[in-house]
This record gives sequence, C-alpha cells and structure tokens, in this order.
Amino acid sequence: MPLNWKTGGVLLGFVFFLAVLLVKPIGVSTQFVILDGIVGSAFNPSLIEQTAEGYTSSNAYLAKSGGKYAANAANPLNYSFVFVLAMALGAFLSAMARGWVPREERSAPALWRANFGDGAWKRYAVAFAGGFVVLYGARLAGGCTSGHMMSGMMQTAVSGYIFALGAFAAAVPVALMMYKREA
Repeated sequence: MPLNWKTGGVLLGFVFFLAVLLVKPIGVSTQFVILDGIVGSAFNPSLIEQTAEGYTSSNAYLAKSGGKYAANAANPLNYSFVFVLAMALGAFLSAMARGWVPREERSAPALWRANFGDGAWKRYAVAFAGGFVVLYGARLAGGCTSGHMMSGMMQTAVSGYIFALGAFAAAVPVALMMYKREA
C-alpha cells in the first residue's frame, strides 16, 4: 500500500528535524565525492596521504577544506557516508516490504509511454543522465537539494529559498517540454 504523500512529507520533515537536532543538517552529494576518493585510492594508493596535520590528496578537490574530503575518503565509516548507504538500503527494504520484484517486463508509467515509448533501457539511460546532471550541478552549487533546499529551508536560510525557487523555475518548464502529451 503506497504511503499518502502528506504523511510521507510529515515523516520526511520529522527525520530532517531529528537529523539537525541530533547530528547535523542532511546533505548527500558530497558523499559521491567521498566514494570517488575511496575508489580512486583503491587504484592509486598515493591519492590520499596522511600527514602530521591530518590528510591531504594530490587531487585538489579532495585536498580542499583542509583535507576534509581526503580524511573522509580514508575513513569512510562516518555519519554522512553511512547515512547515504542506509538511504539506499532503506529504499530497497521499503520496496521489498511493498512486494516489489525487479523484472524487465514491468511497464513504464503511462505518461512516459505516451511521450517516449515503452523501452526500459531508454528510461534507464534518461534516469542515469538526469542523475548525472543533477549531481554535477549539485557539486557546482556546493551541495544538493537535500542540503540546500530541504535542510536550508527548514533552517530558514534565505539561500535555501532562493535555491528552491531556482530549482522549480528550471524543473517546471523542462517537465512541460518533455511531457507534451498526456497519458
């Protein structure tokens, strides 16, 4: 049984509130940088080095902020990285609890089929490309929608409201262009 969107919104707000109250604001895009550092250091052990002052990297991005990203990549079992892994695991467990079974023959949503056909691989490619663009933009902006919009607005940061306005100002016209036909 699907969760009512209003109930889901209240639960999401409560989780964000608890995270800010107990640990820190939620933001996840940085953890993809940390994952890149973990994978990169597996192939190039000299990518991250421990110094007397902490950690540094030959990669300027990992070395910035006093080597904070390099330190997190060297020691990934921290709140933020585990939180992202738990999000993926939680989504999977939620889908399993609702009876979801992965299968290729699953039909695309009617709105997608009306505009792009029923091909699953096209949906996967578009989802991957969209995710890449969003993640790239999040790193350019110094954070993702979780950090800027959701956590930022919850903390009444003006930048969070500006980010939300910009996100919707871009998303609505793109959705209208992509989904010209109705289901």
